[in-house]
Amino acid sequence: MLRYLLHPAVLLLAALSSPLQAAADPAAIKRFVAAYCIECHGPEKQKADRRFDTLLLPATKEDTLLDLKDMMDQLHLGDMPPAEAKQPKSAEQKAILEQLAQALSEGRESLASTGGRTVLRRLNRREYLNTVGDLFALNMAAFDPTTNFPRDQAEEHMDNLGDVLRTSGYLLEQYLEAADVVVEKAFALQDRPAERTWHFRGDFKTQPEMSNAHRRLNNRFIGLYECMDTPHHEGGYGFISAFEAGVPVDGYYEIQVLVQAMNRQHPYDPRIFGTDAREPFRLGLVPGDAKAGALYQPQPLQPMLAELVLDDGEPVWRTVRVWLDAGQTPRFVFPNGSKSARNSWAKIIEYHKDKWPKEANSERNRDRRNGLGIVENRIISVVEGKLPHIRIHEVKIRGPLVGQWPPASQQAVLGGKPFAPENLREVLRAFADRAYRRPATDEEVDRLVGVAAKRMGTGRSPLEGLKDALKAALSSPSFLYLAQDTMPAGDDPKARPPLNGFALASRLSYFLWSTMPDAELLRLAANGELARPEVLVVQTRRMLASPRAEALVSGFLDSWLNLRNLGSMPPDRRDFEPYYYKGLEQAFKTETRLFMRDLIARDASIVGFLDANYSFLNQPLATHYGVGDLGDPARAHEFRRVEFPDARRGGLLGMGSVLTVSANGIETSPVVRGVFLLENILGTPPPPPPDDVPAIDPDVRGAKSIRELVSKHRESPNCYGCHQKIDPLGFALENFDPVGAWRTSYGKKPIDAAGELPGGEKFSDVTGLKQVLVKRRDIFARMLTDRLLTYACGRRIGVLDDPGVEKILAAFPSREPGLRSLIEAVVTSELFLRP
Repeated sequence: MLRYLLHPAVLLLAALSSPLQAAADPAAIKRFVAAYCIECHGPEKQKADRRFDTLLLPATKEDTLLDLKDMMDQLHLGDMPPAEAKQPKSAEQKAILEQLAQALSEGRESLASTGGRTVLRRLNRREYLNTVGDLFALNMAAFDPTTNFPRDQAEEHMDNLGDVLRTSGYLLEQYLEAADVVVEKAFALQDRPAERTWHFRGDFKTQPEMSNAHRRLNNRFIGLYECMDTPHHEGGYGFISAFEAGVPVDGYYEIQVLVQAMNRQHPYDPRIFGTDAREPFRLGLVPGDAKAGALYQPQPLQPMLAELVLDDGEPVWRTVRVWLDAGQTPRFVFPNGSKSARNSWAKIIEYHKDKWPKEANSERNRDRRNGLGIVENRIISVVEGKLPHIRIHEVKIRGPLVGQWPPASQQAVLGGKPFAPENLREVLRAFADRAYRRPATDEEVDRLVGVAAKRMGTGRSPLEGLKDALKAALSSPSFLYLAQDTMPAGDDPKARPPLNGFALASRLSYFLWSTMPDAELLRLAANGELARPEVLVVQTRRMLASPRAEALVSGFLDSWLNLRNLGSMPPDRRDFEPYYYKGLEQAFKTETRLFMRDLIARDASIVGFLDANYSFLNQPLATHYGVGDLGDPARAHEFRRVEFPDARRGGLLGMGSVLTVSANGIETSPVVRGVFLLENILGTPPPPPPDDVPAIDPDVRGAKSIRELVSKHRESPNCYGCHQKIDPLGFALENFDPVGAWRTSYGKKPIDAAGELPGGEKFSDVTGLKQVLVKRRDIFARMLTDRLLTYACGRRIGVLDDPGVEKILAAFPSREPGLRSLIEAVVTSELFLRP
């Protein structure tokens, strides 16, 4: 209770709400600084680059506000004064916090005319993709017109900050190219395509490495021998050699396969394949494009379009209906197949020595395990062996299956009517209203009509003119940038007017859906109802319940926890093989996304991010976490809610996504993970290290403990202040290896995960750290609110915004709001409603 009463939010709100609050007393603040702070932050020492004896009050610069805020945070955390230093009494600390809060309030008021505004920002890449997909009703699963866009600039992992996202000349060129590709795709079909059928049986040519073996089998079937993520890619992607050109037009296609699961139960050591013989085989279907690369190799765009669980036994016909873009061909994959077919050949033939040739001495591609070359190993394994694999004996394709005409992409533009040249202006106005996310002006429509007229004047058809005008709209700043238009200014010239209805609709939609506002939002914006708090809450709940809200979950987690970079430093395949063949990287992301989605759906407490006793796992992830068998092998790939038997897992600190993205793929570092927690859980990032302090190189030989390695940093007086905060947090996570598996030692050296925070709180491992963090839930709540506001508004939330942040949190005295309630509070806040 004392910590809560001393929280700066409470004190600041009290100061702001009381008209009788006296002005801050600079002398009182300086006396406190002289008594408790000068020794470490004065003329002789400036720990953490902070010097408070020169503090200028009243505050007239933002740097001074930052210093005041930092002093308040450290006092609240109990980190300062240090435990070994002289401590202020409770009454004295309460009084100085009140003084600091008032000084901060006065400083903010003097600087209120600057900062705290969202810079006009462009759509980032994912928002652009979602928007053109919705604008033209295109299936974007395997269509990406932004492949040549430069990577979006990000800061603090956020990829939607207006002052960070830049628009280069090269990007402008790519906008023109993308507009051309999108519009041409939308209008590619002018006549209803005829339904066709294809039937493929036999003569299934395969990739070069497998060709010798399959010729011995007369190329009777498409064979799948391994999972998708292997080191060599031999038999992981099955393709129809006679259908490499793909389907002729975009559309849905019915694909029938005569498929057979072979040798799920086999005579070999199961460690050769890494598969679980209890699980039925699964057949997946992904698109392939011969122009993008070899069809037997991974390709940049290969979403899983369908997945089937196969029974053992004779071949059976199975049917799926999938969307394929023109030029794409179906490819077949084996999601729970072997970890590496190529690495298994030499091991399999050890069981078939009676099949070896008499003179096993091939010089070409000689395998060291026996006298045979890899070609012979492969042939014997595939032709004579009993290895687990899938065979596809026949494939039938029918389509496109046209359910409506004209196609949805053209109906989205033409309103369901055939195009008539005399309706050109009407069509362009309706399109511009949607593309610009507000009513287009007469001048804007005139420009688009002028583009079409100019094209038609050169002899092009009215439809070609329309398409060029649509491309011009997609290249317009009104499409590419999010408007910050405001309501008319009121009587107070200092007051910032709120966003108008249409700008608010866009902000809300790009926050929750990462795409353009739908018809209901635009209707509410047009009639002036959207800004009403009760309407905003209703719309927020509607939008969060939509599947489109997955964009918030994935986009926010990528930005808050840097999950976008998961896999950027992949772990060593030799040491962490299951990470690849069990699909753990994607499973990590899925777990964290499902967990956040669950908190939103149930409006569960945000403290669940810290200490939940459950998560969402599939069988490979449960095995990785040491949870054990989830039952029903046929559902091994499905994620389900699982409660943990102890507190090591549960919450973000036990999730593979967080533990992997905060490691380097080779070894863990308490410093890196400690900084990650300070930045993303406590919201108090440390200053950058001094230039003269070397980084720690992990001693993989185990000659020193990690504590001894880290101690070299703590020995430096300039580093001690930060590392006493960083290191204990990181040590608590040392029981997790670089991919989040539990460990108790580095080789033979036991792991010591104990730590003590600057405030004196001690813990023995990650479970104890979680308990400490739960006690500091108010800090976590403020950090999460800050991150949500940053993501929602497309700008950094700075010191000038603190009153708005504290006002949001004041509605939740326990400092553990439900996640949906917190999102609603963000949406109805002044910070969200104003530019």
